[in-house]
Amino acid sequence: MSDTENKNLRKYSSQVVDGIEAAPGRAMLRAVGFTDEDFKKPQIGIASTWAMVTPCNMHINKLAEEAGRGADAAGGKSVIFNTITISDGIANGTEGMKYSLVSREVIADSIETVVGCEGFDGLVAVGGCDKNMPGCIIGMARLNRPAIFVYGGTIKPGYGHTDIISVFEAVGQHARGDINEIQVKQIEDTAIPGPGSCGGMYTANTMASAIEALGMSLPGSSAQDAIGSDKASDCYRAGQQVLELLKQDHKPRDIMTKKAFENAIRVVIALAGSTNAVLHLIAMANACEVDLTLDDFVRLGNITPMVADLRPSGKYMMSELVAIGGIQPLMKRMLDAGMLHGDVITVTGRTMAENLANVPDYPAGQQVIYPFDKPIKKDSHLVILNGNLAPTGAVAKITGKEGLRFEGTARVYESEEHALSGILDGEVKAGDVIVIRYEGPKGGPGMREMLSPTSAVMGKGLGKDVALITDGRFSGGSHGFVVGHVTPEAFEGGPIALLENGDRITIDAETRVISVDVTDADLATRHAKWVRPAPKYTRGVLAKYAKTVSSASEGAVTDKYL
Repeated sequence: MSDTENKNLRKYSSQVVDGIEAAPGRAMLRAVGFTDEDFKKPQIGIASTWAMVTPCNMHINKLAEEAGRGADAAGGKSVIFNTITISDGIANGTEGMKYSLVSREVIADSIETVVGCEGFDGLVAVGGCDKNMPGCIIGMARLNRPAIFVYGGTIKPGYGHTDIISVFEAVGQHARGDINEIQVKQIEDTAIPGPGSCGGMYTANTMASAIEALGMSLPGSSAQDAIGSDKASDCYRAGQQVLELLKQDHKPRDIMTKKAFENAIRVVIALAGSTNAVLHLIAMANACEVDLTLDDFVRLGNITPMVADLRPSGKYMMSELVAIGGIQPLMKRMLDAGMLHGDVITVTGRTMAENLANVPDYPAGQQVIYPFDKPIKKDSHLVILNGNLAPTGAVAKITGKEGLRFEGTARVYESEEHALSGILDGEVKAGDVIVIRYEGPKGGPGMREMLSPTSAVMGKGLGKDVALITDGRFSGGSHGFVVGHVTPEAFEGGPIALLENGDRITIDAETRVISVDVTDADLATRHAKWVRPAPKYTRGVLAKYAKTVSSASEGAVTDKYL
């Protein structure tokens, strides 16, 4: 690129490094490796979520370096910086899990802060775990500078086709007496063989797929193994492509339109993705100033079949989807069937239809992705429920394998820990609707995932005999008859706060109703006696989050009403 071309692409970095008055800043940058020529180049921030706190992100430093090399080769000057990540798999079932969803906001804030302060002209973000992916996208949307997201890739299966959910469920199997401590240890030792995000269509792989369908990743990025030449090449090409986006002046909000979010929703449904996608896509849309609500999931869910036989409810793992071509052939099928908007622009600079034009179909005989005329479920597994228990909505994950209706009696717990003890100790019986409350965004605070209780239910063999509802949320690995994101949450005095042991609860996925057999008058009497509990945290990040966070039905974002 000529100096004139570069000057046109340096809208932000020129403010930091040009002119005599910028000499102090240039002096600082020389110390980290800048040369005179580098000051003339567009600066590309490379946001790395590398950390040794989780296998999902332990390899991402090398991927970030590849992205940097790509940006440099295309005529930019890359600058790698870090943001945080946390591990749901490690923290689940503990007080520490309250920081999980909070970390999404911290990550978005930190990326916005670094890029905004340092004057980067473009951005590549490399993420590999549940919260840092939507966090990266939210940061990109706020900044609205040319940007690409790269997924860190999926983990390989463990010994015996195991994964992290196998370990969680082993705890329940042990409590039931089906396996001994030695067998639990064997599963623990071999289920996580190395780097990469959790191996089923859990939240990480769900969000990677959603982001590719949204148009914010290069084609194929969401369905690659964490370790391999494909992933390294993906990162290098992303670094190169962000320079092309600068030249074309394509920004994140040009790409992440309402149509693009509709594409992402429909791909998530087809793949039997995580309930967390509802929360995150609404939050990402909020950052783009796109009006996306629970009603959009209902509308699109009615006309989108679930066709992927992927864990947790299905048989196969993400690595097996990778082996047959990933999500690109599925998206091509969906486009040809009129299920996707083909005219939306993507980070390639081409439309979705152009990206998919020459994608080959899946190999004959594969059993991971079902045909549309013989789906696993004819409509969405992400069922939005309303009723006197969730006036402003709740999100169920019902594939049909659990049944479509459950009626039972409430067994109420005031926290995840109490519920887990009740399940493992045998207090929970067939016919119960387990109620876990005060785990919402404000009440938790932080909206913990109920992976330990749902895994214990499955391990105890109660998966078809009980239901579980909560104002918290679920891991992408949770399955069974489960309903989360119940709003208003208990801390806000929602009906879930008023439930009592023995109340009769009905959950109907076909009519999309979740209700308790208590009259409005009786609920009003209970509400009059209800006292909001004291906040669990009064200082620090959890206290700040509880003060600013919106309802789960609005994405649990912290800048909705600022």
